[in-house]
Amino acid sequence: MTDHRAQVEQLLADYRRSRDQLAEVQRQLASITASASSDDGLITAMVGARGVLTGLEIADEAYERYRPAELAAQIVKLTGTATVKAFTGAGEVLAPALPSGTDPQALLLGTADLGAAELAPEDVGDDDSFEDQNWLDDADWQRSR
Repeated sequence: MTDHRAQVEQLLADYRRSRDQLAEVQRQLASITASASSDDGLITAMVGARGVLTGLEIADEAYERYRPAELAAQIVKLTGTATVKAFTGAGEVLAPALPSGTDPQALLLGTADLGAAELAPEDVGDDDSFEDQNWLDDADWQRSR
C-alpha cells in the first residue's frame, strides 16, 4: 500500500512542478513587450506579447513630415515589426515548456496541429458573390408603385 502512496505523492509533486512552470511561463508571456521606431525616430509603436498595439508615440514633427496616408502606413509597418519581435520573444519563453519538436511560433499562431492543406486559403468561387444579386422581386416592386 505504501508503494501506491509513494507513486501518488510523486505524481502530485510532478503536477505541482509542471503547474508552477506553467504559471511562470504565463507571467513571462504577460510581461513581454516590444517596440519599433521609424528611422527618423518620430514614430514608435509598442505591442504586447500577442502583437496588440499597447502604445503609440508620435512626435509633433511627424505631422509636418508625413502626409496622413504615409503616417498611417508607418504606424501599420512599425506595429508589424514590433509584433514580430514580440512573437519571437514569446516563442523563446514558450520553447523550454513545450514538448520536443513543437514549434512555438506555430503554436502562438494557432497553426501547430494543422497541415499545409488546412492552412491554404479557401478558393472562393463566383457562386459566393452577391454583387449582382437582385434582392427585390420585380413583380412585387411593380405592384407597389
